[in-house]
Amino acid sequence: MFWNANSNAALHSRFWGSLAFRLTAGYAIAGLLLFFCASASLYLVLVTELDRSTELFLGDKLNVLRTMLSERPDDWDALREEIELESAARRYEQFYIRLLDDHGTPLLTTPDMEESLDLAEVARQTHGQDGPVLIKGKQGRLFRITAASVPVGSSLTKTDTIQIAVDMSQQEEFLARYRQWFWTILVATFAIFPLIGYQVARHGIRPLEEMATTMRHIRSTNLRERILPEGYPSELASLAGPFNEMLDRLEESFERISRFSADIAHDLRTPVNNIRGEAEVALARARTVEEYRDVLDSCLEEAVRLSDLISDLLFLARAESPLTHLRRERVDVGQLLCGVLDYYEVSAAEGGVTFSTAVPAEPVIAELDRTLLQRAVGNLVSNALTHTPPGGSVVLEACAEPSAIRIDVSDTGVGIPSEALPKVFDRFFRVDTSRSQASGGTGLGLAIVQSIMLLHGGKVEIASQLGRGTKVTLCMPTAA
Repeated sequence: MFWNANSNAALHSRFWGSLAFRLTAGYAIAGLLLFFCASASLYLVLVTELDRSTELFLGDKLNVLRTMLSERPDDWDALREEIELESAARRYEQFYIRLLDDHGTPLLTTPDMEESLDLAEVARQTHGQDGPVLIKGKQGRLFRITAASVPVGSSLTKTDTIQIAVDMSQQEEFLARYRQWFWTILVATFAIFPLIGYQVARHGIRPLEEMATTMRHIRSTNLRERILPEGYPSELASLAGPFNEMLDRLEESFERISRFSADIAHDLRTPVNNIRGEAEVALARARTVEEYRDVLDSCLEEAVRLSDLISDLLFLARAESPLTHLRRERVDVGQLLCGVLDYYEVSAAEGGVTFSTAVPAEPVIAELDRTLLQRAVGNLVSNALTHTPPGGSVVLEACAEPSAIRIDVSDTGVGIPSEALPKVFDRFFRVDTSRSQASGGTGLGLAIVQSIMLLHGGKVEIASQLGRGTKVTLCMPTAA
């Protein structure tokens, strides 16, 4: 029972919170409001036009009778035809006319007018009124009535009163039928509009469902799946582009992780196998003390290499952590480079490489992590000395810019092929495809340099030509 309640609540929440329901509700409400406003506006226009038509009819009749009384006051046949006979001949939209003299005595009256209207009430309601008035008749029908005093003949002293009443019952019945149809259609739209809105919403979100289906097929082993923007609406097509770019980055990252894992396995296995092989050979038979010492020295060398590799990997992992903080301090970059020079000067002399620095006379001060910067510059110098043949040179340079400092490490070594330059900062990448470790390198030196620069908010650039040497530039802001 508890499961059923939870599942029902989940289905209820999923339905009411779905995009299809929201679009359906929006379409239905908008359609109903539009239909109601349009129909109500048409109804008001219809009522206004019907009232205007009735008023024009009353005015026209009044003008006809005024003209007849003014120009032909003695033509009683024409007046009788206009007042008594014309209305009696009409079956629909009947009207009634009464002609009174200046003493209020009826002269001509449309038949059945007295049976339909309270003439005293008509006189009272129209007295002193300039326009038409609405009066309810004896049978409950509604009449629109107007009255006017008109001169008779050329005399300015004699006036007659004309009362005209138009039966509005048929107009009211017509409007009642209109209102009935209006509410009937409005009720029908309450059922039809949500269905139409749901179909429109489902059709509109179908491309989203297709994209979601494609996304469900994407796994870590199937990152080559892409969303083709062709055939999608422009809004979703613009979304497909960034999504495919994200998949490209993920695919590249997974490939790098796969290569990284393979490289780690290889670089960890090599020293471990060397240590194991040395130990197995040493234990194969009895050895002298000197032989055991040589084996231990070889094992220690491999252990140191293994320890350095693990330390480099741990440093890269910490550098990529968002919780990593720099221990910034005011550092004289010139003095730091001179310290690096002193440390590597002996190695450079043994390799027959000229090692020097070029720093400005004024101190180059920046807020940096001294230890990390020493490690970055040391890695570059170590690479430069390793790949520079005897007789070459390595130069350290530093200069200050308005808001940054720049450190250049230049050598006249063998250089790097142009196709390899974009990859030199990848982990475990070596220009030597044979993956030889004769030089003791792990392929992590430049990756560590890049991580240190990123931690400082700076960047590293490299330029190289085969046979002419390499120049690596470190650029960092002077302040945190």
